[in-house]
Amino acid sequence: MATPLEYATERKAEILNELIAFARIPSVSTDPAYLQGIAAGAEWVAERMRRAGLENIEVNPTAGHPVVTCDWLHAEGAPTILIYGHYDVQPPDPLEKWKSQPFEPEVRDNRLYARGVSDDKGPMLIPIKTAEAYLKTLGRLPINVKFVIEGDEERGSAPLGAFVAGRAAQLKADFVLSADGAMWRPDEPSITVANRGLAALEFTVTGAAKDLHSGRHGGGIHNPLAAIARLAASLHDDQGRVAVAGFYDGVRPPSNTARRSLADLPFSEEKYFEMIGAPEGYGEAGYSLLERQWLRPTLELNGLGGGYLGPGSKTVIPTTATAKITCRLVPDQDPDQVVEVISRHLREHCPKGVTLEIAPGDHGSKAYAVPDDHPGLALAERVLAEVYNKASLRVRMGATVPIGLIFRDAIQAETVFFSFSTADEDYHAPNEFFRLQRLEDGMKAWIRYWELLGQEGI
Repeated sequence: MATPLEYATERKAEILNELIAFARIPSVSTDPAYLQGIAAGAEWVAERMRRAGLENIEVNPTAGHPVVTCDWLHAEGAPTILIYGHYDVQPPDPLEKWKSQPFEPEVRDNRLYARGVSDDKGPMLIPIKTAEAYLKTLGRLPINVKFVIEGDEERGSAPLGAFVAGRAAQLKADFVLSADGAMWRPDEPSITVANRGLAALEFTVTGAAKDLHSGRHGGGIHNPLAAIARLAASLHDDQGRVAVAGFYDGVRPPSNTARRSLADLPFSEEKYFEMIGAPEGYGEAGYSLLERQWLRPTLELNGLGGGYLGPGSKTVIPTTATAKITCRLVPDQDPDQVVEVISRHLREHCPKGVTLEIAPGDHGSKAYAVPDDHPGLALAERVLAEVYNKASLRVRMGATVPIGLIFRDAIQAETVFFSFSTADEDYHAPNEFFRLQRLEDGMKAWIRYWELLGQEGI
């Protein structure tokens, strides 16, 4: 009889083909135009759970998109883990930047290119196929598992919070093992142990009630594009520090220990800028690049515009201009309070001659860190050392994964991130990809993790 790993290895082409089929589904959560894709994505996940031999499979409606759940709970005396992932993906825009169609997966240079293939469809498929590998060979799992696969991660996971709170008894587990949350670099095995929080808002400035001819009306009214540019520029000082009063309230300086741990990491700022195609760095003075990305809060403009942007020129003063903002937060920052102080700043600095409208984002999240001594974290490090023949790094994530606090608050379980995507795989950007080798590495690691957890417990 084949072992679970042998089963998975023999079927690596089949697993890749399943991932290709999954990536064809346009399960974009943020755009209502993709609702059919979201429904198809949820059903695809449920069907793969059935094929794997998992039990009690449900596609659960929520206030947002469906949450797919299942379990297998027959390993008496063994630990129970809750496995998390998400089937929703980012919008594919801008389409013209893709070298292949975002929902027509293409293999090039041992990489699979498609929207969502790295975040999070490839990593999320791995634990389902791990369960299948055990159940089709040994007929059982070495541990008890529960799966929660959501469809709202890319818009903040707000419906998931209510869902988990309402199902707390059903979802109770020793800890959460997340298939989401990328490794830092492709050449260094790593585990993310902390992530920043998130606050979001957008604002619109309005001038006249309609677009106006810039020759006839120019010089007589305030142009909303000029007004919004002035407002946007007021959000930071010349040294890159956020200039919003109250933004840093409660923010503690990074500890010397935390700063030393980042300084000890094998990291070259020069190579980083080369990789992303930037001439040099910029940001809050007094901190290194990694400190600014992992230990300090930020305020970023994600979109800014209005008026005519097509070919040629159009002599128009637009009626409105709009900007979108997200902030990444550190411990002790509250998303609602951050939105409040930014909103106050915008009102106080709004130029004359335009009106201002502010729309807070529909989600926010505080920062999260897994305890340093968590046994699930130690086991993950041990498994990665086996798979890659080198010790793994503990790193932080500048981005936001809300699930850590969701599960801690609702079921008192910590979250260990065990993803096999890497931060350079262009998720959230055109030409997203997932390395085929990472699909194999992930299968090997998840199978081994379950095996050791079943043998040794926690």
